[in-house]
Amino acid sequence: MLKRSVLLLVFIVLLLAAAVAANTLRQRSRQLDVAAAPPVKVDEHAVAETLAGAVRFRTIAERDNADANADEFRKLHEWLAERFPRVHAALKLEKVGNFSLLYTWQGSDPQAKPFALLAHQDVVPIAPGTEPQWKVPPFSGEVKDGFVWGRGAWDDKGNLVSQLAAVEQLLAEGFKPRQTIYLAYGEDEEINGARGAAAIAKLLQKRGVRLDFVIDEGLVVTEGILAGLEQPAALIGVAEKGYVSVVLTATGRPGHSSFPPAPGSSSIGMLSTALRRIDTHPFPASISGVGREMFETLAPEMGGMSRVALSNLWLFGPLVRAQLEKSPSTDAVLRTTTALTIVSAGNKDNVIPGKAQATINFRMLPGDSIHDVVQHVRDEAGPGFEIGTLAGASEASPVSSTQSTAYQLVERTVRSLFPGTIVAPGLMIAGTDARLYQPVADQVFRFSPVRAKPEDLSRFHGTNERISTANLAELVRFYHQLIRNASLERPSP
Repeated sequence: MLKRSVLLLVFIVLLLAAAVAANTLRQRSRQLDVAAAPPVKVDEHAVAETLAGAVRFRTIAERDNADANADEFRKLHEWLAERFPRVHAALKLEKVGNFSLLYTWQGSDPQAKPFALLAHQDVVPIAPGTEPQWKVPPFSGEVKDGFVWGRGAWDDKGNLVSQLAAVEQLLAEGFKPRQTIYLAYGEDEEINGARGAAAIAKLLQKRGVRLDFVIDEGLVVTEGILAGLEQPAALIGVAEKGYVSVVLTATGRPGHSSFPPAPGSSSIGMLSTALRRIDTHPFPASISGVGREMFETLAPEMGGMSRVALSNLWLFGPLVRAQLEKSPSTDAVLRTTTALTIVSAGNKDNVIPGKAQATINFRMLPGDSIHDVVQHVRDEAGPGFEIGTLAGASEASPVSSTQSTAYQLVERTVRSLFPGTIVAPGLMIAGTDARLYQPVADQVFRFSPVRAKPEDLSRFHGTNERISTANLAELVRFYHQLIRNASLERPSP
C-alpha cells in the first residue's frame, strides 16, 4: 500500500513537472519584430544646453496661489520661443489657464484622428535642508560629467524640451504630419493639474476634438530593476492608479490628564486602535489585470526559474506573489496601497484632546473605487468615527488596450530605436496629467524612454535629479520617430 502511494506521488510530481515544462516552452515571445530605424542625427550638446537653460527657471506651482512664480514661467516661455524658432513660427500657440501651453501642428489629412504629446512645466520644490546634498545647486542647470543636472531635468522638462526639439528638427527637414498633432504642456501637474492639463482637456473637448492617443510621462526603460531579466525593459503605462486621501476623525471626552478616561476610550486611543487595524489589514494582493499582463509579456524573455514561475502562475502564483510583496515597488502593482500620512491631536501636554484626526492615502488599482476605499476604512475602523475625503481624489483610470494600433505604434518605435529592449505594458502607480485626457482620448499611455537603473529611482523628486545627455538625445529621436511613424497610414483598431 505504501509503495503504491509513493509511486502515485512520484507520478503526480512527474506529471506536474511535464506540464510546467511544456507550458514554459509554449510561451512564445510577444515582442514585435521591427527593423532598426534609420539613424537620426541629433545635436546632443545643443539639446543639453537648452534643457539646462530650462531647468534654471524655478517653475514651482502652488496649490493656493495660481500666480506663484509667474515671472519664472514667463521667462521659461521666452526661453522656449528663442530656442525653438521654427516651432513658434509654424505651430499655433495658445496660452491656457495662467501659464499652460497648447501648440497645434495642423495635419494634411482632416479625416485623420489627431494625437497629443504631453509634458509639464512645473517642478517639485527642493526638500528643506537637502540643498547641501546636491552635487550642483538644484536650479543651476549644469551640464557636467555627461549629465544635465537639476530639478526638472528628468521630471519633466526633459520630455518637454525633447518633444520641441524633435518637432523643430522635423520642420527643418520639411516634414508635414498627416494628422494634427498637439503639444500640451500643463503648469501644475505636481499639484494635480486642475489649472493646466484639466483646462487644456476641457478646451479640446469643447472644440469637439477626439484624440487617437496621448502619451505622457510615466514608466521608463528599466535596466537591472526586474529580477531575472537581463535586457532593458521599456514599460508602457496603460493605466494609472486612482488616488484618494481619507480623513478619519475620532471624538472623545476632553479633560485634564490627571484623571484620564478608561483605556482605549480617548480620542487618541480610539484613533490609534483604528489606524493599527487599517495599517495591518491592507487590500488583498493579486497578480491580475495590468500586472498579470506585464509579467506574462516578460516571462518568455526571462531565464531560469523566473521564466518558469511567471510562465506558470496557475501553479506558482502564490509563491510569486509572496516574493513580489516583499518589495514596496512591486507590491504596489499588486494591490490598492494604504499609507498613513498625517496624524494630529492635542496642543498641550497635560490636556486630553477631544478630537484626534488622521489622513490615510490610498492608491487604487483599476477595479477598486473611491467608494470601496471609504467602505474599507469604515469596516476596519468600526463605529464611532467621522470619515471624509480630501479634495483632489480621482478614480483609477481605464486600461488602454495593448492590441490597439496606438500601443503598437509606441512599441514599434521603441523596438526600432532601442535594439534588444523588451516592451511590456505596465501600471503607473503615481499620478500624471494623462488621466485628465481620458474624456478626449481613445488610448492613454504613460511612457518616456528615460533610462533608469536601480540607483536612479531615488533621484525622481529627490536629490541630484539628472538625465544623461546621450539619453536626452534618445528622447529626441524617440519623439521624432514616433511622429514619423504615426503619419504612416494605419488601419483603424
